[in-house]
Amino acid sequence: MNVPGLRSPYDQVGGLCHFGRMLDKIRLHAAGKLPVEYCENLGGGFDAALCRLFNVKYDDLVARVKQGGTDEDIRQWCFEHGRTPAEHEVTILNDFLRKRGWNDVASDRLAERVKQLGPQWIGKIHTFFDLIEADEDRQPRCR
Repeated sequence: MNVPGLRSPYDQVGGLCHFGRMLDKIRLHAAGKLPVEYCENLGGGFDAALCRLFNVKYDDLVARVKQGGTDEDIRQWCFEHGRTPAEHEVTILNDFLRKRGWNDVASDRLAERVKQLGPQWIGKIHTFFDLIEADEDRQPRCR
């Protein structure tokens, strides 16, 4: 499903994958424009991984996003109210997020989700990022 105003998880803010998408989801949810299917995992999964990287609570981040500001303003807030990750930590997290579902403990769940998306995707989608791309009518970055 295409959700206007929701970025790809591949899009980076300050070198971080998924960060802009997480902020988009928070903003869309606050405006009542986030589809209900997306609400169940707010603050979990990839969102939780980013919050752990910054050492900030998701609910505190939501409150900050609701105050307004640019993505960069909010990223700086994360640094100031949590921690500033080292470059290698960002690289490790980005690689983890981009590869989630590929030969790891989430592979079975990914396979089930791909089946739900449609038989045309079986054997073509190998990560959750690519599943999101296909599900949101963008071209997956399949290998």
